[in-house]
Amino acid sequence: MRTVELTINGKQISAEVPDRITLADFLRARLSLTGTHLGCEHGVCGACTISVDGEAVRSCLMLAVQADGAVIVTVEGLEAEDGRLSALQESFHKNYALQCGFCTPGMLMTIHSLLSAEPEANESRIREVISGNLCRCTGYEPIVRAALDARSAYE
Repeated sequence: MRTVELTINGKQISAEVPDRITLADFLRARLSLTGTHLGCEHGVCGACTISVDGEAVRSCLMLAVQADGAVIVTVEGLEAEDGRLSALQESFHKNYALQCGFCTPGMLMTIHSLLSAEPEANESRIREVISGNLCRCTGYEPIVRAALDARSAYE
């Protein structure tokens, strides 16, 4: 067991964690942040994507002890302080960019990380970045439209 100290969705967390627990399992089982979905558990599907120090990271491939000292944002951390949906979440809703919802948290976090770093990202860049996130329902078109629509909120 090791002690990790990190900031998750703006809150300081200190916890004892087993050396081998993944960050995804820690978030879901220990902190009840179940918006981070587990799909393949091999880093292929993108459902578990979160933001670690501003970068999109597959939380199923990272150990919780590796996140010691990090600033983490999960899909639960995207909402505004007053509980309203973020502009990106609203854009997903407006553009019908979710269906079953399984890939949605990973897509949101991938696009959030992209637009935070590159608010001017064009359609080609958005498609390139989300190509690592699997979605079986939407065909990606509404997701791309939602990302393009949300860019102004990141400028």
